[in-house]
Amino acid sequence: MSRKLPPLTALRAFEAVARHRSMARAAEELHVTPAAVSQQIRQLEELFGQPLFRRGRQITLTESAEAALPLLSDAFDRLEQAAARLGSDRENGPLVVSSPPAFAARWLMARLEDFQNRHPEIELRLSATRRMVDFDLEDVDCAVRFGDGQYPGLQVDLLIPETFIPVASPAVAADIRSIGDIARKPLLNDEWHTAHHLFPDWRSWLTAQGVALDTPLRVKHFGESNLTIQAAVAGLGVALAWRSLVEDDLKSGRLVHLLNQHIETPSAYYLVTPANRLTLPKVAAFRRWLLETAAPPEIPA
Repeated sequence: MSRKLPPLTALRAFEAVARHRSMARAAEELHVTPAAVSQQIRQLEELFGQPLFRRGRQITLTESAEAALPLLSDAFDRLEQAAARLGSDRENGPLVVSSPPAFAARWLMARLEDFQNRHPEIELRLSATRRMVDFDLEDVDCAVRFGDGQYPGLQVDLLIPETFIPVASPAVAADIRSIGDIARKPLLNDEWHTAHHLFPDWRSWLTAQGVALDTPLRVKHFGESNLTIQAAVAGLGVALAWRSLVEDDLKSGRLVHLLNQHIETPSAYYLVTPANRLTLPKVAAFRRWLLETAAPPEIPA
């Protein structure tokens, strides 16, 4: 069967721009110039006979491009895994760990140096994706997953129970004394989490706190958690965030936990591992390290 595909280089450029919502960041990831990325996008738009982006102060996707993005991201993830499998040696090859992108960027990356210092003999490959990997088909040794912990057929270890909290930069937080003060600030919306009902939208949350919304809210929308948190750090407004993802920002003072508000949720981060990987030394070492690192500090007697 002959496959009629658009140029893969152009598709890769589109996927990177769509994921980052930025030509410059896509160019940086792909190690090319922004002009080269722009040319690849124009090539696709001419091929399909329609625009893929609405260009303005911020890049947004057309409806067809938005629908295609998760399919393309999944396809490139699988291509990467297939390439790895062609030369893989499960026991002696790299340790392959899958993790949600925000958790990888904001929690795991800051701690991986400790793992590498303890186990310099283990080559680690981190795959950042929200997709639920298929351990039977993919060359992945273990995965961090976010959910309710129900993953039949896998070894499931609780890492971090989650709550979400309102946060802002010290400058934005300086004059916040009440929930009503939060409502008057620019509000940063994590579109993915609200769309999947993991966060309430701002109007619902503020109303539940007893705030009378007499004026329109000023809401800025972001496609995923890492961007939303970065916007809060940059002083663009107030965000609702998973506590684990802003833990280091709170400790450093980049963000402030507002009014000691927190909302318990049934969701948590888990490490999941297939039974046939548990005995591999590299997997056992990573599992032991991750459980130790994620454990809450002991309270002195």
